[in-house]
Amino acid sequence: MSEKTIESYGKGFLVLLLPISFLIIFLVATWRIWLGLILLVLAFNIWQLYKWQQWCQQVNPIFHQLIRENQGRITPMDLAIKGNFAGERAKRYLDTKATEFGASTANADDGSKVYYFITASTLGSILDSSEPPKELASTTVSQYALPFLASPPPKTNLQELEPELPPHSTKEESVKPLEKQLIFGSLIQSELAKRLNVYSSTVYKRRDDPDFPEWSRTRDPDGIAWKYSRKTKEFFPVEEGES
Repeated sequence: MSEKTIESYGKGFLVLLLPISFLIIFLVATWRIWLGLILLVLAFNIWQLYKWQQWCQQVNPIFHQLIRENQGRITPMDLAIKGNFAGERAKRYLDTKATEFGASTANADDGSKVYYFITASTLGSILDSSEPPKELASTTVSQYALPFLASPPPKTNLQELEPELPPHSTKEESVKPLEKQLIFGSLIQSELAKRLNVYSSTVYKRRDDPDFPEWSRTRDPDGIAWKYSRKTKEFFPVEEGES
């Protein structure tokens, strides 16, 4: 690197360093003045805030009175006329209250801003105006309540009214040849029940009775007596010599 290049870099650094040095010297020499100015501005803002809060305390009764009289509806002009102060201060005051109480705003036809504050009395009047007539409400309730309050009709036991009937069997099933039914030389309980035209449970109850062969003979379409085998759990026809 040549001497000219080093010299140019040094001059550029001095150009930046000199203003910074003068600024530091100026701040060191005048820091008390700057600190005093900052404290003065801060104190002035605190004083302004205090005066504003004091003024708001004086305006609050007027604001509350207008809210009660107008059912929560108020404009900056109403507040300015009632309190006899500038409209800008009234608008600033209402903006502060709207933020504090969550009021809604709307623009009137003349372009002015309207603030709506919801109070208990305002809400009650809204609900009263939207409540239906009591006579209509009571009539509707009674009309829909009577069917539910009426006693239910007595239930009839269909099982008691309907006598137990044997299973329906067609004529073809009852007149089947015995040879077709006795394919394996015996009948199971359900097959015998169909042949005798009775329930399968009836055959189950009477199969161990001594008079089961005679009872089955009276119901068999061919007059055949049947006996039950505990070993095979099946029913066999009784030969004439055995009966």
